[in-house]
Amino acid sequence: MSKIEKALNRARESGLQVVPRADTTGSATGTSVVAYRTPHPETIPRMAQNEVRMLGAGDLEQRGIIRPQHGEDPVVQVFRELRTKIVQHSHGQNAIVLVASVNEGCGGSFVSRNLAAAFAFDAGKTALLIDCNLADPSVHELLPNASVPGLADYLENPSLDVEKIIHPIGIARYRLVTAGKRHEAPEELLTSGKMKQLMDTVRRRYLERFIILDGPPMSRIADNRTLADLADYVLIVARYSQSTSAQIASCISAVGDKKLLGIVFNEEPRIPRIR
Repeated sequence: MSKIEKALNRARESGLQVVPRADTTGSATGTSVVAYRTPHPETIPRMAQNEVRMLGAGDLEQRGIIRPQHGEDPVVQVFRELRTKIVQHSHGQNAIVLVASVNEGCGGSFVSRNLAAAFAFDAGKTALLIDCNLADPSVHELLPNASVPGLADYLENPSLDVEKIIHPIGIARYRLVTAGKRHEAPEELLTSGKMKQLMDTVRRRYLERFIILDGPPMSRIADNRTLADLADYVLIVARYSQSTSAQIASCISAVGDKKLLGIVFNEEPRIPRIR
């Protein structure tokens, strides 16, 4: 059995499969010891109170975000399974998870925003979604005002405080950081010392916060290697019938076994069965 076949079998046995709505896919284990600041017991309720307007069912559907009320929906169940696996791997501590597509159109952003939603729907956790696809961002689409300061602004402006780039989305316990203004050389920003400092800051601030990095496609290998170094785990998103075995094998090789959490297959022609 080849390396790619073994990897795919391992991913399927882990249940890492997603079948999203068809119109959402295009734009759809070493453990380190870290010192955390224990959150104040009122942190999570306060986050909910700070929302300007909570999103309704129609708003969530428009943004391609799962709804916790649809507990029997196979997609909702799979994202809950993904959340559980990450919590198990991180031994109860929070974690930084990079989500990267094999190539364009695999639905990486769909997986990123819904994985963050799955954590936010857990009353004991919070989620922070960060758009690290600086060349082709999409996270700003979740906000009514897309011109808010984001990641690139923070990395370029020494005086910009981190609180200015973390924005409520209208879902309790869910925050996001947009990509910010376009930058001609995003790899230079991602490799900066301030990027690492930002990751350290957001992961240490609250023990219950899980950080999801919406990364660029794996074809931008330099960017993703930088982001993988900053993350605890990496989820690769492939699209059924589009991503080839050779492409997936190349992504697996680039990530390495220590950080690879699994492979998410989008648009498989069958309902996924979690084992």
